[in-house]
Amino acid sequence: MNPRVVGLFIALAVGVASWVLTCAAWRFDRVAAGFLPLEPRAFERFTLVTLGTAGPAPDPNRRGTAIAAGSGEDVLIVDAGRGVAEGLRAAKIPVSQPGTVLLSSLLPENTVGLDDLLAAAWLAGRRTPILLIGPAGTAQVAQDAADAVGPGAVARAKALGEDATAPRFEVLEIEDGWTGTIGAMNARAGGLTGGPLPAFAWRLDAGGPAAVVGGTGWDGKSLETLARGAALLFHDANPVPTPEEARNAGLDVDPDRLRREAALFTGFEEVGAIARRAGVHTLVLIRMRQPPVYDIQVTSRVDDTFDGRIAVAADGDEFVPR
Repeated sequence: MNPRVVGLFIALAVGVASWVLTCAAWRFDRVAAGFLPLEPRAFERFTLVTLGTAGPAPDPNRRGTAIAAGSGEDVLIVDAGRGVAEGLRAAKIPVSQPGTVLLSSLLPENTVGLDDLLAAAWLAGRRTPILLIGPAGTAQVAQDAADAVGPGAVARAKALGEDATAPRFEVLEIEDGWTGTIGAMNARAGGLTGGPLPAFAWRLDAGGPAAVVGGTGWDGKSLETLARGAALLFHDANPVPTPEEARNAGLDVDPDRLRREAALFTGFEEVGAIARRAGVHTLVLIRMRQPPVYDIQVTSRVDDTFDGRIAVAADGDEFVPR
């Protein structure tokens, strides 16, 4: 056989083998990433990770709202929407690592992941309680979550001869102005009034530039006060059409319902104005009920009232306050 032909076949075989091995290694890495134990993640700088960015409605492309804040190996979470455990895993944060959850309110989109977080952390070996800080009523929500996952977790542990300490939260119910130190981070709660239930926005820092996580779409004045001078502001952007706009668009919607809904959400121009008056550097948009096809569909509206950086967050994005 012609030596050149033999050489060509050998080169082709080596190329195919290399491609197969590369694909196999890639596949193994992807599969292994879902089950191999993670080392505690250490953050060199104070960092916030959008574990989930969806609004109240189900969204197949986004997990429910939850934001992790980390400094060193200290990690806390603001709100626990659906899929929070998967969000932590995707961010390479062991689900057992966060020791504190801050709730902005008891709206279901902020709490439906608490039982998921509690059970997943317990299965990963955590036997110390997770501190849950929130408004009045948080203790009952915590107890309900523990009751939902506790009996099954304890039964499994006994069957396996393992530590059967039941998973649970330690609860702290707070009011406007509460401050505390959580590991290397400082937290301050700002009350948001005028809505259907108690709510907070949270200001966080690690001794440097601060980040504020807006909890709801009402009481922009209080949010603006809390966010003054912060480097980052995370907030929703959910414009509701006026009755006139809905009528012109041919929508058959109760005008009174639209007015009520508008009081619960923050419009594009309004969120930009809040960020501008507060003097924040970067506005990060989350909790959007209907995420846009293109970010520019949102940013081109928000930048009418805000000249700083605007980010439409996706699940897993990371932000460092500067």
